[in-house]
Amino acid sequence: MQSDESAIPQSDPFMLFEVWYAEAKESEPNDPNAMALATASEDGLPSVRMVLLKGHGPDGFVFYTNAESRKGEQIRANMRAALLFHWKSLRRQIRIEGPLEEVSSAEADAYFHSRPRVSQIGSAASDQSRALPDRQVYLDRVTALEERYPEGNIPRPPHWTGFRLSPRRIEFWQDRQYRLHDRRLFVRDAAEEAWSDTLLYP
Repeated sequence: MQSDESAIPQSDPFMLFEVWYAEAKESEPNDPNAMALATASEDGLPSVRMVLLKGHGPDGFVFYTNAESRKGEQIRANMRAALLFHWKSLRRQIRIEGPLEEVSSAEADAYFHSRPRVSQIGSAASDQSRALPDRQVYLDRVTALEERYPEGNIPRPPHWTGFRLSPRRIEFWQDRQYRLHDRRLFVRDAAEEAWSDTLLYP
């Protein structure tokens, strides 16, 4: 028989995220920071893909990308998005929705240059999401950058940047037996910046 108590305590949503994220780092075999990012074009055409969380806190959730990619173009056209973390090992999900803002140049530079040198080169050489006539074309561009910059960091391309999602809704989902799942939704009041929460039917 299921307990009548919720498995998701009423709490600050950011503190709760920290607890679940820490547990995911211990239990997920690969990429506990992987999250689905859903965006939409200016006319509402949706698209979703996996990206990696690279920063988080009360001010939001940060990821990086090529702003000239398909997702980058959608973000620039419609600065709102949704994130989904799914940790199968814990049988948990977190859904996050809100507006986006671009990170500062200093933040983008710092993260870009924290990456392995090969990753910096790979990003700088890529016209992400655009048609590639042959893989060798891309590999030749990688080689050319390696020769041009034999040492040190690679200059960050101006179109390679990051975005911060400022959450307005955060939903925590916990699997329970017989599909009697637990769901708790936190909603931020835009005017007062205060959070309210409620349980949802599964």
